[in-house]
Amino acid sequence: MAQQHQDDERTHLLPTSFDRRRSRLLSVAAEVDGASIASSHVSKEELALGETAVGERLPYNDYTTIDWLHDLVKDSFRYRTIRSKPGLRYRLLVLWDSAEGWVASALIGTLTACVAFLVDMAVAIVSDWKTGYCTSNPFRSKEMCCTPKHPLQSGSPQFLALADAGENCKAWHPWSDNYVVSFAIYVAWALLFGILAGSVTMTTRANLPAASPGRGDKFSSEQQKKTDSYLNGASGSSLSQTTTGGKTMYMAAGSGIPEIKTILSGFVIPHFLDLKVLVVKAVGSTFAVSTGMCLGKEGPFVHISTCVAYLVGIRFRKYRENSRKLREILAAGCASGLSVAFGAPIGGVLFAYEEISTYFPRKVLWRAFICSLFAAMTLRALNPTGTGKLVLFETNYGTSYKPYHYLVFVLLGVAGGIFGGTFCKANFAWSRTFRKFSVIKNHPVFEVFIVVAVTALTQYPNPLTREPGDVIIKNLLVDCDSKGDTAYVCLHESATEGPDAKYLGYLVYGTLIKLFLTIITFGIKVPSGIIIPALDAGAFFGRLVGQLPLLSSTISPGIFAMVGAGAFLAGVSRMTISLAVIMFELTGELEFIVPNMIGIMVAKWVADALESESVYDLAQTVLGHPFLDLDASMKLVARRQYLVSELIPPEQTMRQITVDVGASGTVQYGILAKKLEQLKGRGLMDAGLVLVQHGGMLVGYLAEGELEYGLNVIGADVDTSTNVRLLSSSHPGAENPEEISSYTPRVSHDDEELDLSPFVDRTPLAICAASPMEYAVEMFGKLGLRYLIVTEEGSGKVNGVIIKKRLVSWIDGLKHEGD
Repeated sequence: MAQQHQDDERTHLLPTSFDRRRSRLLSVAAEVDGASIASSHVSKEELALGETAVGERLPYNDYTTIDWLHDLVKDSFRYRTIRSKPGLRYRLLVLWDSAEGWVASALIGTLTACVAFLVDMAVAIVSDWKTGYCTSNPFRSKEMCCTPKHPLQSGSPQFLALADAGENCKAWHPWSDNYVVSFAIYVAWALLFGILAGSVTMTTRANLPAASPGRGDKFSSEQQKKTDSYLNGASGSSLSQTTTGGKTMYMAAGSGIPEIKTILSGFVIPHFLDLKVLVVKAVGSTFAVSTGMCLGKEGPFVHISTCVAYLVGIRFRKYRENSRKLREILAAGCASGLSVAFGAPIGGVLFAYEEISTYFPRKVLWRAFICSLFAAMTLRALNPTGTGKLVLFETNYGTSYKPYHYLVFVLLGVAGGIFGGTFCKANFAWSRTFRKFSVIKNHPVFEVFIVVAVTALTQYPNPLTREPGDVIIKNLLVDCDSKGDTAYVCLHESATEGPDAKYLGYLVYGTLIKLFLTIITFGIKVPSGIIIPALDAGAFFGRLVGQLPLLSSTISPGIFAMVGAGAFLAGVSRMTISLAVIMFELTGELEFIVPNMIGIMVAKWVADALESESVYDLAQTVLGHPFLDLDASMKLVARRQYLVSELIPPEQTMRQITVDVGASGTVQYGILAKKLEQLKGRGLMDAGLVLVQHGGMLVGYLAEGELEYGLNVIGADVDTSTNVRLLSSSHPGAENPEEISSYTPRVSHDDEELDLSPFVDRTPLAICAASPMEYAVEMFGKLGLRYLIVTEEGSGKVNGVIIKKRLVSWIDGLKHEGD
């Protein structure tokens, strides 16, 4: 039996405009929301590919796989076209083509920093409203109200922690001097912000189609119904099928990192990078972080930066019309997100390389560098922190560590690994149990309300957890020797008899409550990230370890808080190189890069032993997106010897998807219409027909989307007995797109023939059925294949076909077998 596929695939292909049908199809495109990441008009290069053995492709349908190799060849056609023309105009065009990537990267970085500045300022102001307001200006945060820090101005010469403002800041007016009243107001504001964050996130709700083999597509949106109506009206008969609702997705919820990884790996998630999602993500992050929940805005900043990269990229023809090139600029844009989140430009580049991208050539690395650079330059000029510096948590401990401190750093790494492994397992179990209850599943804002209430009630009593997450880190990293005794932690640690039991209890309580709250918070339907909560928990534990008499008398406890923060985040995310650089850029402490490296690496090892997948990998599983992780897949396949024959479809399926074109190269329209119905019944959207001749020898492949378009639109008025040409014995040999005239898929009334041969890929890659499975996984992962033909050992006849979604589903089955 064909394996079951997860309910996360898209429905019918959006019609594409070209040739003499351009005006008619564009009128439909005006009604259909075609804001899919890869949607574009058919270009001259694409028409030129129809003249070659590679074949022409329509714009990719929502939630299907892109063809990396096809887009590579398509870009080569564009490259040769603009460089083969003489004259000054084309020389200037060549120069502009070479500069487009750099210009786009600079724009992305600059615009991302502007959005981040607005979000940072809004979060600082709104979150402080829970405790009081500034009498001189209600739209100032407590830090701006009580210290000489001001955005859009050069920083003050002295660095002041928020705690240094003290409790006697006259300009800051608390809501009440009564503890109970202040507590109640704090909770009320938090609940209001949580409801606002959840409600605005609900506006990005989208229904993903649910497709299962043998049952077909289950979902049809309003836009898709318009498309179906057009297709059915054009053909006079319906080759589409009835669809019903599928899986629900909230585009602005979460960090967006799992979805971005899926997009960059070559899948199309519609509307995920729209302007609306960007705005909602920014507004939702402001209110979500302001609630005080255990979440951060750093993950959402990566999503925001990718949205900016998409919106900028589609303004350039080179990226708009080529999905492979578009993903290059999206990968570069990711770097600016973390750059503005932490003021860590180099760390942002390394994060995009290590954690996000599956395709990251050197030119993408350089453009990510430019993106991150311009983001950092712009953010420093805007100066949201009021310090005039990029460093968020600047420290100057003035001491160094001794060799025996390495044991403590290892201990912090072990604790971070235990924290990360425990969190990943518990959060995954929480998502699979609590969020399955109908009242939670159907009312996401109610879950947000519950989590906010629990968070506010449990964090407010502890003065160390009452502040926003980034302020908590800043206060825990403070060096009491250099900062004086005004900070809350210093007041307790400077006592001659040592810190009191109440203060130590606050540190223990902070560590445990952060673990618990982060488990129940990550995954709720608001914009949220995991980075700040993990750093908070690690800083609490590290500061607690630093209170040991043998340690507190040697170096500052803030050093252990810093190492613990990095170790706990490494345990959750499994970041290594990028995290070590980020910790350095966050604190400005190059002296302690080695302790951070030790804590991070040990934490990763321990966390991997407890749970092999990071929080982002587990989120991929929960969300159900078809993401092919090459390294993880290879480990699963290596457990035992698998052959490619494992993925050969059943004989009945192969009969349905195989077409013998015969010596004439034509097939009757009625036969192809029946084959299309069978393909749509399988509900995969990435499937197609394998074309064979001479008893099963492979001659080509026709994808389902192109087949549907050819039969329903181009051949709308032909008779079912009409011959459809799939193979042409000769093609006009015009490789240059400018020489393409009217040779497109067409109906020939003279020969009573429908010509779809330009849509046929006559160069599909094939693999022997007896090949090791590692071959297939490597080919899909590194070549970016959409499909792979399986041939019989010895004879070379077609045995089967593998599409990427099927491979991902099969590998997912291996994962569950291991569990």
